[in-house]
Amino acid sequence: MKSTIINEFVALYQQLNKDNLVRLAEVYDADIEFIDALHHVQGLGQLEHYFAGLYQSLSQCHFAIEQVIEQDGQASLFWLMTYCHPKLNGGKPVRVNGASHLKFNEKIYYHRDYVDLGEMLYEHIPLLGSCIRQVKRRATR
Repeated sequence: MKSTIINEFVALYQQLNKDNLVRLAEVYDADIEFIDALHHVQGLGQLEHYFAGLYQSLSQCHFAIEQVIEQDGQASLFWLMTYCHPKLNGGKPVRVNGASHLKFNEKIYYHRDYVDLGEMLYEHIPLLGSCIRQVKRRATR
């Protein structure tokens, strides 16, 4: 059974967009520590600023939470993010699997995302993407 804060988190991320980032305060502690492959931010204000920058560049972003495992004030969430960026993948949707580790009391005070940055970003940058795909092919031979 998921705790209330995890249910609220999942519901929020189904609706999150550049116009409602103020809602992050509903689930995150004021001292939230957020870590992903690109940044490490501390505090709700920094998190909102970081997300605002990310969402500003995207024409679409959606998270499908596929599984939640929760125990003793921690949760692991497995998700599929679909986003569109006008300069990546010809503006077509990019799908990325990832996972999040959350720690919480009344609110979430620690959030770390795990994602393949190549799959999420590098492989969709013109020129760089073809180089990365070639390296991956060679690595599996």
